[in-house]
Order: sequence, then C-alpha cells, then structure tokens
Amino acid sequence: MRPSASGKGLPESGAALERIAETLYHQGDYSTSAARYERVFAAYRREGSVAAAGRAARTLAWITGNVLGDWAVQSGWLARARRILEEAGPDGPEHGWVLILTSFSEPDMRVRESLLREAMAVGRRLRDPDVEFEALAYLGGLCVLTDRVAEGLVHLDEAMAAACAGELTDFATVDNMFCGFFWACELVNDVPRADQWMRTAADRMQGSTVVAAFCRAHYGGILTAAGRWSEAETELVEATRQFDRGVSARRDAAVIRLADLRVRQGRLEEAAQLLHGLDQHPDAVRTLAALHLGRGDTALARDLLERVTAGPDEAVPQVGESSMLGPLLALLVDVHLADGDVDAADRIARRLARIAEAQRGPYLRAAAALARGRVCVAAGRDDARACLHEALDGFARAQLPMELARTRLELAHALAERSPEVAVAEAKAALADFERLEAARYADVAGALLRSLGAPVRTGAKGVGALTKREGEVLRLLGAGLSNPEIADRLYITRKTVETHVGNVLSKLGLRNRAEAAALAARAKISR
Repeated sequence: MRPSASGKGLPESGAALERIAETLYHQGDYSTSAARYERVFAAYRREGSVAAAGRAARTLAWITGNVLGDWAVQSGWLARARRILEEAGPDGPEHGWVLILTSFSEPDMRVRESLLREAMAVGRRLRDPDVEFEALAYLGGLCVLTDRVAEGLVHLDEAMAAACAGELTDFATVDNMFCGFFWACELVNDVPRADQWMRTAADRMQGSTVVAAFCRAHYGGILTAAGRWSEAETELVEATRQFDRGVSARRDAAVIRLADLRVRQGRLEEAAQLLHGLDQHPDAVRTLAALHLGRGDTALARDLLERVTAGPDEAVPQVGESSMLGPLLALLVDVHLADGDVDAADRIARRLARIAEAQRGPYLRAAAALARGRVCVAAGRDDARACLHEALDGFARAQLPMELARTRLELAHALAERSPEVAVAEAKAALADFERLEAARYADVAGALLRSLGAPVRTGAKGVGALTKREGEVLRLLGAGLSNPEIADRLYITRKTVETHVGNVLSKLGLRNRAEAAALAARAKISR
C-alpha cells in the first residue's frame, strides 16, 4: 500500500490506482495491469462509486479474456460488472452498459439486436459516446454475422470514425472496437475497407501494443487474402512475437494465419510445424484442411471439412452461414474434385451457391462461381466459361489476386481444347501472378499446363535468381554470419526448416558448404 498525499498511510484512491493500472496496460505488462485493476475495482467499491467499479470490472473482463485468453475469468468479471451496474438503476448511462453486457449472453439474435439498439439510444440521450459507440460496434458485428454485411460494415465505419476522432474515453472500448472491425473485414474479405482504416488509424494503432498485436493478426489475414504476402508476413510475425512477450494465450490467432500464408506459398512443412498442437482449434479448420489437400491427403481434408459442414444439402441456409460456412464449402469442392468425385463436388457447389446468395459482397459469390466453373470443367459441361468469367469479375472487385489467378488457370483448362491460343494467354497470366505472389505449387501447375499446350515456359535465372524469397533471406543471413539457431529466431521458423533451406541454397547454387554460401552472399551483397 502506498502512502496517501497526506502521509497518513490511507488507501490510495480508485482514480490513482486506475492511472497506474492503465499505464501498465499500455506498457504491455498485462498480467500486472490485471492484478492492479482488481485493486482498482476494490477501491471504487469501497468508495461507493458504482459507475467506476463497473468500468474497472469491464476492463478486467477485456484484459483477462481478450488479451490474456482466460475466458472463465472474463466470464466472471462480465457477470460482476453487470450486477454492480444494475445497482445504479435505469436512469443513468450504467443502464446502457447493463444492456450491452446482457446482449453478450442472449442467444436470440433479434433480442440481442434490440438490446444493443436500446443501449445506443441510452448513450445518445445521455451523451455518453462510450456506451453509444460500443453498442454500435457490437451491432455492426451482429449484422455481419447475420448476413447483413453492408449494413454491419457501415455501423463499424461510424464507430471507427468516433474512435479516431477521440470521442471515446474508455481505452478498453476503443481497443475492442478496433479488433472487432478488423475481424469483420477479414471475415468477409473486405480488403479496401480494412486498408483505408489501417492507414487512417495508424497513430492510434501505435499507441497501444495490444491493439497493434491483436489487430495485426486479423490485418495479416486480410493482407494474405489481398496477395500482399510480404506485408502479411511482417504483420503476422510481429504479432506472434508480441504475443510471445506475455500474451501467449492469444498467440494462436497469429500463428494460424501465418500457417495459412505458408500453405498459399506452398511451404507446407513450415505450415505443418506452425499448426502442430492446433488441430482442435476451431479457427484452424480451413487452414489445416488446405494443408492436407496440398499434401495430397484428401481423405483427411474431406473428413475434417465434412465434420464441420455437416447438414442437409437442400436445407434453407441458416442466418449467418454465408460468412462462416461458405469458405469451408468452397474448399470441400476442391477436395472432392481432387478425389475425382465430380458428383459430390457438384452437390457441395450447389449448396455453396445457395448460401452465397445471402451475401451481397463479391467474395463469396465469386467463390461459388469458381466452384461451379471447376465442376463444369471436370464434368465437361459447356457453361464453364460463363461461371468462370463471373468469378473473375467478382475476385477482381474484391481485390483478391490469388483467387483471380486460380480462376484464370481454371479458365485456361476450360479453353484448352476449343481455344488453345486463348488458353495459353490465360495460363501465362495466371503463371505470372503465381510467380509474383511466390505461390510455387500453383506456378508449377500453370507451367505444366502451358507445356501441355506446347507453349514455352520461362524458367528462373540461374544462380541467386533461382532461389525463393525465403531462401534468399536465409542466404543473406548466412552472409551476415548467423548460425542456424540465430536464423531460425530471426525468421521465426524452426531449426529443421532452416536446415532444409540451407540445403536448398547449397544445391541450387552448386556450393559445398555454408562458408561458400556466406562468401557468395557477401560478394553479391544480397539485399533485404
């Protein structure tokens, strides 16, 4: 206990303790901050300040649950906050918080929406922006989950504007709002919206390490979808490192997204290492299934996807299915086609098409069109081109270059017999995109198709130019004199993976040992 200003050893005030607790939070000392907020809560209760005690309990819920990952502790503090705030009665802003907290455990979506709208009204009437925009942000997320994506994102835009304008005073509300916004953008693949707000909110993002780390995981997923893989890797590796510094329970979000990036790059061994121990994590399903498919383990991929997408094929899509279930069904179509089961792929593609109709955004409809087009190609139907052109248009509007390149490659397959010259052009365009993205596995498929059509395929330059980006990074670090363990730490990969990359570098460059590689790197001045 610190002495009071009067020197008589009286307990510190809740306000003084809260300033210390918030400072610890922004310094990244989350566990100590949570412990200090417990003292803040006790002090405000002792002082009889209902609103402040409720705020301390809500902040504890945020730190213990969303930052430290202790969901049971979070549940306890949310319940405590609600019960305390109820003491203030229905006439103050505390009632708005009670409505918001009540909405968290309400299973009926319509009732939950009613609670949030009532909380917004309370905040507006009493001019409490924290209540108003917390409720608005949650309403936006609810709309996204119930397939009212456009409406939900507009609500989230308004909440973000309020946060960036400095209208809010509660830092936990602001951090929660940022993370919810980027989660929604990642869920529906809204790359342009996320990019605009990331630039607009750059100063605010730098002001809180948790916002930076937690939102970097979601933003890294968005950048991966956008084909900006170098930026995505930077964001995801930094997020993982920040979580390693005391927020390990939240680390999985960044690791799963980094594994997804590795699968897209064709670096399947690294993806498998990242996903080790996460096979029961619900967020890892799609990435793990994609890894199985990439390795040719279609039975494992099919079993995993069928378990999480189980349901009658002809059933009317349930509210919220499009954003969560659609991408899994699209991948299941790929798995069935890899197995040669065109009938099963057709059945799932039709189910995906029905679900995609519920969402206005271009991504899922384009994914459904690609699935239909792939099935048509496999079945030899004439309507493949129309579906694939629809997919091209949708992926172009969604700014998703990997999916765009995959669609071009599928279009090349569809045109191979009837219009070989056009097929060659589409395959070359796809190959160029895959090479730019460094999606080696897909680049190999595009190259094989071009060769089958009698078209020349440009090969990479000999020497250093033949290395992948990661191999180039390893070569640069060899030139800097780093050991394998040091390279592993710097690149956030395992030592075994470093050994594999070093072996590839030596083989491709015709070198005998790492000393020769280091000398070559020094002579060539390999850039970052």
